[in-house]
Amino acid sequence: MTPGLEEHLKKGMAAAYLGFDPTADSLHIGHLVGVMTLVHFQRSGNQPVALIGGATGMIGDPSFKSAERSLLDKATLDKNITGIRKQLEKFLDFNATSENKAILVNNYDWMSTFSFLDFIRDVGKYITVNYMMAKDSVKRRLEDGNGLSFTEFTYQLIQGYDFYHLWKHNSCSIQLGGSDQWGNIVTGTELIRKKEGGEAFALTVPLITKADGSKFGKSEGGNVWLDPEKTSPYAFYQFWLNVSDEDACRYIRIFTTLDKTAIESLENEHLEAPHQRVLQKTIAREITTLVHGEGEFKMAQKASGILFGNSSLEDLSTLNERTFLQVFEGVPVMQIDQETFTAKENILELLCMDKTIFNSKGEARKLIQGGGLSINKVKVADPMAAIQMPLLQEKYLLVQKGKKNYYLIRVQS
Repeated sequence: MTPGLEEHLKKGMAAAYLGFDPTADSLHIGHLVGVMTLVHFQRSGNQPVALIGGATGMIGDPSFKSAERSLLDKATLDKNITGIRKQLEKFLDFNATSENKAILVNNYDWMSTFSFLDFIRDVGKYITVNYMMAKDSVKRRLEDGNGLSFTEFTYQLIQGYDFYHLWKHNSCSIQLGGSDQWGNIVTGTELIRKKEGGEAFALTVPLITKADGSKFGKSEGGNVWLDPEKTSPYAFYQFWLNVSDEDACRYIRIFTTLDKTAIESLENEHLEAPHQRVLQKTIAREITTLVHGEGEFKMAQKASGILFGNSSLEDLSTLNERTFLQVFEGVPVMQIDQETFTAKENILELLCMDKTIFNSKGEARKLIQGGGLSINKVKVADPMAAIQMPLLQEKYLLVQKGKKNYYLIRVQS
């Protein structure tokens, strides 16, 4: 942080802003570090300002990127901005009656009418090329041989002007961001100082990595998104549930609003019984509820229990189809039409109609008689029993061989 920030905050309510470039119509969990910083600012009585980069999103921030980002058109940006705004409303109170209610701004509103000549006259003359070239993010791109377009080079001036605009018109004296944003942020404090003789401050937080050094916010399927259509609430819940113990100790401090006493109590409980994964379960509950609501959290929790704990037909029946299919994504599926399904006289005939589940009736009969097969979480005792179990979602049967091997039978109407 820049010198004097702590003293500045002690003087009373301050406004702090964080920028989000709308490169997608959803935030992902990598954005949550910044979002939670805004959350803490509002909780402590300060005013959070969320800036959507409708203008800067058309350019792309070059900070520590190896190549230039694809430029987005206005229609795509507008769609992305709408999606991000809805997600931020889950974290920040934009409707509070108090003076520290959160505000949302879009830099396109003031940048779109700024002519190039006005910009280089009113902004460019205050920041030297030497100052801009000295930024680590710029030097790295020039040194690695990929070069830097003039468009990207001017990004720090535009972000610097955003800070100046909010300082001038919204009394916003602090800019927040990840540590990779330091150069862009202090360009803003420099512009405010040179242009108006004003004082402004920067506060950055470390970029989050996993304990093994890999990038935070990624799963096997790519980014972990806040949009339930991009990352289902079940997969979102599972991501947090599966973080390492070392990461859980850090993440619970960053991504929840639990106080110090509660966190230390959970850590002690976790140390006594690590296999219970108390920290991971708490983080998963807190963040999933915040992002997707309590109903989706309970659905995800129930779905998790189906694979990894004791569950019942009732648990299966209460899952919606999206969550049900997410839980059993990738398991072998045996397709059967309704007429053929109805014609099957017993369970053995059904399970052995092809080699998806069993290679032979002898293998199936042996497993069933040994108590190793369940359908819809109910043990099957007699291979010759009639097929009387209800279809899940009116189209599925869940077959379980042993403890870990699952199969789906899909009945097509």
